[in-house]
Amino acid sequence: MAAVFALFLVALATVFGSSAADPDLLQDICVADYAAGVKVNGFVCKDAANATAEDFFSAGLAKPGLTNNTFGSLVTAANVQKIPGLNTLGVSLARIDYAPGGINPPHTHPRATEIVYVLEGVLDVGFITTANKLISKTIKKGEVFVFPKGLVHFQNNNGKGPASVIAGFNSQLQGTVNIALTLFAATPEVPDHVLTKTFQVGTKMVDKIKSRLAPKV
Repeated sequence: MAAVFALFLVALATVFGSSAADPDLLQDICVADYAAGVKVNGFVCKDAANATAEDFFSAGLAKPGLTNNTFGSLVTAANVQKIPGLNTLGVSLARIDYAPGGINPPHTHPRATEIVYVLEGVLDVGFITTANKLISKTIKKGEVFVFPKGLVHFQNNNGKGPASVIAGFNSQLQGTVNIALTLFAATPEVPDHVLTKTFQVGTKMVDKIKSRLAPKV
């Protein structure tokens, strides 16, 4: 299994390295300077002479995330916001953990293609094309599935035990648009008449969905 995962990482580096969604870097390294206070497309580089190994390291994916939430899943990111050395490199990872019955609900990544490798468990996964065609499959430990850039996709754990994947992205910060939260939990709120007309339901149903997706306090 370790050999299969190693091949997954090699494939990830090869494919994403030749087709990164982010602009190419113009120097060896550009460690993000979070304290610079300047907004650019990415992050300002700190002086390369001050770079350390810690700028390129994270232990955040080593342990399962807590999945006792509304959707029964948790995404733990290893992107440029967590690893400053990823700035300008056009690649990032995430770990996604799923409780039994948990779902990573329909969402998109506007800046990246995603490839997942199953660490444990069995997942029903799929994406929807712009022609409204569902492409789906059940994947298990050691298997890989790809979600094309920008397309709505999901992962659902229908098994009796927990599941987890490692996800790779060809962007340092792929962005995530959760369809349900975007429509029903936006700030300011999406007008009710937009939602009732879109989903052909009444205001009471819209309010019910909003209440269930509202942030827990």
